Amino acid sequence: MRAFYALFVARNKEFLRDRGTLAWNFLFPFLAVFALAVIFSGDGREVYKVAVVGAPPGATAEAAPAAAASRVRAFLHTRYIQFVPMAALATAQEKVRHHQLDMVLDFSNGTRYWINPSNPKGYFLERVLWGAGGADGFRRGELAGREIRYVDWLLPGILGMNLMFSCLWGVGYVVVRYRKGLVLRRLKAAPVTAFQFILAQIASRLILVLFVTAVLFFGMDLVLDFFRLGSLLDLFAVFALGAVCHIALGILIASRTQSQELAGGLLNLATWPMMFLSGVWFSLEDNADWLLFVARLFPLTHMIDAARAVILDGAALPALWPQLAVLGGMTAVFLALGSALFRWE
Repeated sequence: MRAFYALFVARNKEFLRDRGTLAWNFLFPFLAVFALAVIFSGDGREVYKVAVVGAPPGATAEAAPAAAASRVRAFLHTRYIQFVPMAALATAQEKVRHHQLDMVLDFSNGTRYWINPSNPKGYFLERVLWGAGGADGFRRGELAGREIRYVDWLLPGILGMNLMFSCLWGVGYVVVRYRKGLVLRRLKAAPVTAFQFILAQIASRLILVLFVTAVLFFGMDLVLDFFRLGSLLDLFAVFALGAVCHIALGILIASRTQSQELAGGLLNLATWPMMFLSGVWFSLEDNADWLLFVARLFPLTHMIDAARAVILDGAALPALWPQLAVLGGMTAVFLALGSALFRWE
């Protein structure tokens, strides 16, 4: 344990003394979030979104009176309104509460619509429905809830992306630098095992990235007042497992690499696809199946999905077992391969 502790302390001091890297770990996420918060502070969407649950009148054998069905169809063909078919009424209502949708039309149990009175789009949609005559026979419902802004949705992606870069470059590139600088050769001659060295790298980087993530989260929350439903402990448990997984991937990449240039290329090859295909900046739900399959191969995708479920949906850890199981499995595979392939020089 003394050897492990000495390596652990040395790595922490080395990171903290690198002022440029330390400053960038704090500065970049702040700049990205605040820039996007300013850019998307206005409402840039040009289309209203209405959830449709059940079959509209006239779409089934038990059709409503012709006049009522015609009025509803007129509303359903209104331009600039995106109608989103949904199977679960509760899911649609929850999205209206948080301004992710503007109205719910329910044809599954009679005819009813819901709006959020604090959402101006819901107000205008209701007026359009009345103007089309489609509100006749509808029962009106209200759903109150706080708006989920784009910056609220973006937060887990920014924190996850920063964690990914810090873990991969802070471990993978450093290990290669150690190898090229003959530091690993000296450690090989010391009473230190490969397991102790890898474990010290994991522990050091894990503590540092979780500390940075906590400072970023609470610091930005003081200014932007982020929306959050789930537990902070669950959120940081997700980030902790995701960090270990990315650290293990960094060790695997650096296990035999000797050139810093090659290490940089491999790390870029790993990080850039994840940055754009893991749902950091935008949702991938409506993309092609093959793209979704590729996105699920990245650990960052599962970490961000789990973090968003905690923050936006209030999910607890038992409900996140698919994402956590994938992250745990990837971690085990990366660590096993990295330990087996690792060499000191």
